[in-house]
Amino acid sequence: MSLSIIGCVVNGPGEALMTDIGFTGGGAGSGMVYLAGKQDHKMSNDQMVDHIVGLVEERAAKLDAEAAAADAAE
Repeated sequence: MSLSIIGCVVNGPGEALMTDIGFTGGGAGSGMVYLAGKQDHKMSNDQMVDHIVGLVEERAAKLDAEAAAADAAE
């Protein structure tokens, strides 16, 4: 899993396009969340940490389930 959290509104979007989960600063107390390299939704900075942690945990659970299914298929 790849994750990017970049405060720069100039460089952040380019970095976030290459990650599974990304957050870029945007000023005015909010930033943009990227999922699978695509701009997804806006998030306030004060909620960002909990939100990103939740997204990472969801993605990790999905990856673990996919790995378990692949192991079971072997």
